[in-house]
Amino acid sequence: MVGLFKELFGRGPTRARAEWAGRDALVILLEDTLTPAERNLAGMGEHERLRESRMFFQYASVREFCEPVERLTGRKVRGFISGLDSAADGLAVEMFVLHPEGYEGPSRADQ
Repeated sequence: MVGLFKELFGRGPTRARAEWAGRDALVILLEDTLTPAERNLAGMGEHERLRESRMFFQYASVREFCEPVERLTGRKVRGFISGLDSAADGLAVEMFVLHPEGYEGPSRADQ
């Protein structure tokens, strides 16, 4: 995820950690994710605009977010949920809900 953020936004988070939340959900916590331009928006109080633009780019890149999770877990992504708290130094969460092992249908990345 750090590398993907760097590729998509020009800068990666300073800290990242992934944790399982049950059998079928993977939560990735990313800290200090804001680019210099996003920090400027936050400083102007434009948090809604910042979150909206970030979410637009992230959901436009669903395939890129899902691919490494599917490759590393061997399971297909059922759902992708992305969140950002721009007022908390760019704290972000990427959550992936996975299909059960052996699932052969489409992935969220294919939609």
